Amino acid sequence: MELTATQAQFTTLLDNDVLARLEKMRLMPRRRLTNRSRGEHHAAKGGTSTEFADYRDYVAGDDVRYVDWNIFARLERPYVKLYRHEEEMHVVSIVDASSSMQFDGKFEKARQLAAAFGLMGLMNVERVSTFVCNHAGREPLFMPPCTGRVSRRRLFDFLEKIEGGGDFPIDQAVEAALRRHRGRGIVVLLSDFLTFGDLERPLNMLFSAGLEVFAVQILAPSEIDPEVTGDIRLVDCESGHTVDVSSAGDLLGIYQEHRLALEEELGILCRQRSGRFLSISSRDPLDWVLFDLLRRKGWAR
Repeated sequence: MELTATQAQFTTLLDNDVLARLEKMRLMPRRRLTNRSRGEHHAAKGGTSTEFADYRDYVAGDDVRYVDWNIFARLERPYVKLYRHEEEMHVVSIVDASSSMQFDGKFEKARQLAAAFGLMGLMNVERVSTFVCNHAGREPLFMPPCTGRVSRRRLFDFLEKIEGGGDFPIDQAVEAALRRHRGRGIVVLLSDFLTFGDLERPLNMLFSAGLEVFAVQILAPSEIDPEVTGDIRLVDCESGHTVDVSSAGDLLGIYQEHRLALEEELGILCRQRSGRFLSISSRDPLDWVLFDLLRRKGWAR
């Protein structure tokens, strides 16, 4: 049943009208890496079955052969029948929950995007799992793989209850998640990527594991365009280390060069491994990110 704005809020992460629109979307991987199990995504060699799985709303480009015309005659709305195919795609999200992500809405945006990507996977009968990484030295919080519309509440409850804070670098977080993850498909990395670690190694590991990277860098507006003057003390919120800076305004140009260089490097590292990269602000409207930016970039349709 389609969610509407007049119904009780289904989750605190996403408005009902956003959920209703997401249920009609699907992820668009480039490599289409799949596992020999069930799912809606066809591998290059095909593979179908006649075991019915679920319904979803028809979207432009869907094969009309799968439209349920009996339902259309009753409701005057087209719905597509989903079948259990021989092959499926795994959609796994790795959410950076370290202390740096607690600044100015970054962690909240990451949770919303994890919910959105997970919902798109569930509604297309893919296996969906989520890792949340906060404290180094501890195992990431883990939502085991699930699939289908009935798993929406499980996904949202998991993401609603998680708390941030810690010192888990995103490069180490990826390696920790891979020690537990099994399955080929898409990995959604949600982080500010503000780490001193080497990001090339974890991206290589994801590629070798058969996971196409969808990396989203989330920065606060003040990290994108800081307004500082005079003498200041910078404090690393994860390590507690401090740096005293005189005439901070003179360093803004150098800071911007380094920030843009990091963004360019992340984009190159992802593209070299057939992945994708976006950098957004934590204040960017969620509707614009999901229904405009992701579609224009070809991440979803």
